[in-house]
Amino acid sequence: MKKEDPNQIAAIEKAIAEKYGVETIQNPRGNWDETKEKEYLEQMKEFYQKTQQNEKWQEKIDVNGIKISKKLLNRESLKCCPVCNSFAKKSMDDVCLVKFECCFKCYIQYVEDREERWLKGWRPNNG
Repeated sequence: MKKEDPNQIAAIEKAIAEKYGVETIQNPRGNWDETKEKEYLEQMKEFYQKTQQNEKWQEKIDVNGIKISKKLLNRESLKCCPVCNSFAKKSMDDVCLVKFECCFKCYIQYVEDREERWLKGWRPNNG
């Protein structure tokens, strides 16, 4: 292995500094102090807390062969179908209540293959 010439290294650093600026040849620890370290650690702590919370909500559960986000199944406000007023009995009812605001039976009868019309606001007349 060839021994490095300090004059050659200095010449390369000088050329880099002229082309890209003095910051490019500085030691990264040169501008780092105790307050920046504390600020960095706080930011990392906050970032990882948000990441863990997001992962918890993104956890998938298998419902009849369909992977569904855990947050979709944790809603307690939707307990009965607003179309036919029946209570959700199965997990697919919960899925349809969250996604289409109706139970699975109403999904099959009114929504399936007509999602666009349903999402625009059409509902059956139950007079």
